[in-house]
Amino acid sequence: MKLQILVPQYTETDEIIKPLLDSIAIQQSIDFKEVGVIIVNDGSDIFLTEDLLTSYPFQIDYYHHEHCGVSATRQAAFDYATADYVMFCDADDMFYNACGLWILFREMNLGVFDSLTSTFIEETRNPDNNEIMYLNHEMDSTFVHGKVHRRRYLIEKNIKWNPNLTIHEDSFFNIQCINLSQNVKYCASPFYLWKWRDNSVCRHDPKYILKTYRNMIDSNSALIEEFKRKGRSDLSAFYTVFMIFDAYYTMNKPEWIDMDNQEYRNSTEKHFAKYYKEHKKIWETFPYQEKMNISQGIRGRSVQEGMRMEAMTVDEWLQHIENLLVEE
Repeated sequence: MKLQILVPQYTETDEIIKPLLDSIAIQQSIDFKEVGVIIVNDGSDIFLTEDLLTSYPFQIDYYHHEHCGVSATRQAAFDYATADYVMFCDADDMFYNACGLWILFREMNLGVFDSLTSTFIEETRNPDNNEIMYLNHEMDSTFVHGKVHRRRYLIEKNIKWNPNLTIHEDSFFNIQCINLSQNVKYCASPFYLWKWRDNSVCRHDPKYILKTYRNMIDSNSALIEEFKRKGRSDLSAFYTVFMIFDAYYTMNKPEWIDMDNQEYRNSTEKHFAKYYKEHKKIWETFPYQEKMNISQGIRGRSVQEGMRMEAMTVDEWLQHIENLLVEE
């Protein structure tokens, strides 16, 4: 089999997951013997029906595990896989068009790759009039969407989902996939649709990043330790510095400066202060020009996301962070 699509299921019913399976069934110019779907139920008492699972022209394998969270469930699905390539997909998403699999198989036929990352489409709603809109996302390691991996590559490099991460877990996995190989391909043709869902917390709560930024720090901490274990001190140092700049620019966005969020900001800064204390030496010895390159990339993204201006320089801010440690 050429490709297996790996799907965690928890509260999703037949009705929710059916659009994904339907979007696979309408794919054009492919052999469905080369496509399979693995669905792992994460300890839920909501079971998909036999009628649904047996009504498609491709193989669907359905497993049930004790509840262990999204990362461990994705890893369990991967451990069941046998295909040449795997693609992780959320149960409430779908293929963007009827030639999505043809696009993927074309890329595979053009040459073996370890990982493929693509443009993907986000379905969202205009907050002013509630109209559906569709947005393009370019290469972005913070989402699992629109990425395909050679199964043997993940095994050989021991790239696994971290069971301790359930928020911002995608970047821990994706950054390893992209950085541990020289054979990463970019596909400009979108094939994945990140569907709108009314009860999706990460998109309905405008303060989602603010509320979960400590989780992002923890995810990055796990990532740099993983790179150390894999003997990649260069990547460990890079993402150590990346996190420091990311925190600096994130905490200059309007929602962080807003006094209504001061209590959360203060607690998050203290959490970050422990990270900075642990990695201060790397920050101080990291090459200046490489720092500037990282800074410029993150600043550009932050300005697009709403950062107005730096409230203080990065050195002033880090001194403020160090003062928090002294106060404790």
